[in-house]
Amino acid sequence: MGLFSKIFSKNKQNQPAPKERDVLTIKVGDIITYDLVDYEVVGKITYRSGNYEWYSYQLLEGRNTVWLAAEMDDELELGIYKKVTLPVSKPFPKELSHDGNTYYFDESGTARIIGEGRSANLQGSEVEYAEYADEDEENFISLEVWGSEVEVSVGYPIESYEIKIMAGSL
Repeated sequence: MGLFSKIFSKNKQNQPAPKERDVLTIKVGDIITYDLVDYEVVGKITYRSGNYEWYSYQLLEGRNTVWLAAEMDDELELGIYKKVTLPVSKPFPKELSHDGNTYYFDESGTARIIGEGRSANLQGSEVEYAEYADEDEENFISLEVWGSEVEVSVGYPIESYEIKIMAGSL
């Protein structure tokens, strides 16, 4: 066995294989393939409201950032979101308009935050949120109030088979 073979075979033997991931166990450093594009998971936000918890993963490809939202309600719900500029202020309106679509208020609340990766600076924060859906529930708007700023994201649902997860770490 050559020197390189010994070095590389020892490294492989000493390192356990990364665990298989699902959309509720994605970690910073994983690679997500969606719509034929590979994204690196660079941030993760865990939202907690009472005993309920859901996740947003910041996915980066070049300069393009999207967010993958995942929650287990009665069934698994996934969505892809992108930040948009839309002037919204509190109190939240009953409906919003964006790109020719009308969105209707669905729910709101507050959540405690656990942040990882690029979202680590949000650790321990509390966020106020509101969710809106269009009439067919095919498009969504998510509002998050961070201090005095209202962050607006537009999204749409996806199915779990549309993404592939490659673990980047244990």
